[in-house]
Amino acid sequence: MVMEEKLIITGGKRLEGNVEISGAKNAAVAIIAAALLVEGPVTIENTPNIIDVNIMLNAIKELGVEVSKIDSKTYKIDATKINNHRTPYGDLSKIRSSYYFVGALLARFKKAEVTFPGGCNFGQRPIDQHIKGFEALGARVEISGGYINAKAKKLVGTKIYFDVATVGATINCILAAVLAEGTTILENANREPHIVDMANFLNMMGADIKGAGTNVIRINGVYKLEGGKTYTISPDMIEAGTFMIAAAATKGNVTVTNIIPEHMESLSAKLKEIGAIVLTGDDYITVKGAKKYVPVNIKTLPYPGFPTDLHPQIVSYLLTIEGQSNLTEGVWDTRRFQYIEQLQQMQGDIRIEGSTAIINGGNKLIGAPVRACDLRAAASLVIAGLVAEGKTSVYELQFLDRGYENFVEKIKQLGAKIERVKEK
Repeated sequence: MVMEEKLIITGGKRLEGNVEISGAKNAAVAIIAAALLVEGPVTIENTPNIIDVNIMLNAIKELGVEVSKIDSKTYKIDATKINNHRTPYGDLSKIRSSYYFVGALLARFKKAEVTFPGGCNFGQRPIDQHIKGFEALGARVEISGGYINAKAKKLVGTKIYFDVATVGATINCILAAVLAEGTTILENANREPHIVDMANFLNMMGADIKGAGTNVIRINGVYKLEGGKTYTISPDMIEAGTFMIAAAATKGNVTVTNIIPEHMESLSAKLKEIGAIVLTGDDYITVKGAKKYVPVNIKTLPYPGFPTDLHPQIVSYLLTIEGQSNLTEGVWDTRRFQYIEQLQQMQGDIRIEGSTAIINGGNKLIGAPVRACDLRAAASLVIAGLVAEGKTSVYELQFLDRGYENFVEKIKQLGAKIERVKEK
C-alpha cells in the first residue's frame, strides 16, 4: 500500500504575526560545493534544513569529506581528506545544483566526473555557458553516461564573456578560477545575491574575488584556501518573498524577519504598486493588506529585476485582484507555466500567450485537489489555497521540501488553517 502526503488547506484565514526567514537555499548549495576547495575545517551557520541541502551534504560525505552537524542550522565541513573526483549518482541527479561540483572538483583535482543535473523542469536549461567557461580556463569537457566529465592539465586565468547572465555558470566559473593561475575576468556575470554570498565565503577563506554583485567579476587565482573560520549564510530572499506575497494575498499583517530588505526591492515595489502596505526596517519588512488592490504588469528578469522564482506565487495573488494583470516570463521558457493548469482547476482565469500569462482576476478561487510540478509552483498552490473558498489539497510535497524549511509550521503559526497528512 503506497502512502502519499498532501496538504489540506482551508481558505479564508488572514495571516498575521512574525516569521523568521531561513538561510538561502541557492547560497547554501553553492557554498557547500565551495567548501571542497578549502584545506581545513569550515563552520557554516544558518544552513536551511531542506532536501537540496541534505543531498549536497550527503554527496560530499561520499567524496571523503568529513561533515559534522553542530546544531540544527550549523555544520562543520572538512575537505582536507577528500579522495574522490566522481560524485555519486542517486539523489544528486535530481537537483540542479549538482553541477557546482564540476567547478569545485576541477579546481581541486584538475578532473571531475559529476552527475548531470536534474531539478525543476523549466524546459531548456543548457550548460553550454558552463562548458564554455571551463574550456576557456583550459579544461576538456565531455558529457556521457549521465555524467559531465572535465579534465585539465592546469587551469589558467582568462577572460570569459557569458552570452546570457547565467547564475549557474557564473558560480561554476568562480569555483574553477579561484585556484587557477593568473587572473580570470567574468563579463556579463549574473548579479544574484547568492553569488555574492559564495564569493564572500571564498574570500573569507583566502580567495581574491572582486566585483561579485556586478556584471564584471575579477578572480585573482591563489595558491590555496585555508579553513578554521565560520561563515553565516544570508537569508533566503525567495522564502521571504513567498511570505510577503501570502500576507498581501490574504490581506493580512505579517513581518518577515532576518532578511536583507535591499534584496526585496523589486517585490516591495510591485506590492506597493498593487496597493499593499509595505514597511521596511533594518532587517525586516512588514506587509499589510489593503481594501483595494489594482492589477499590474510584471516581467521577470535576472537580479535586480523581479525574480522568476516569485513568478508562480505572485500569479496566485494576482488572481484575487479585479481586472487584468499580465506576467511575462523573461528568464525561462514557457514550461515555467506548467503550474497554470492547476490554478485553472481552482477556477483561476488565466491564459497563456507566448511568454505572457494574462490573468483576469477578481473571481473567487474554489478549493480543489492540485499537484505541484516544481518547487515554486508548490508555494503558489499553497497561496491559492489560502485565499480559495473551501478546502484545497496540495500533492507532490517533495517539491515544497526541496526549498522551504518548516514551511507548514511557519505558515500555520501565522494563522493559516493547514495540515500535512498521509493518505493511501
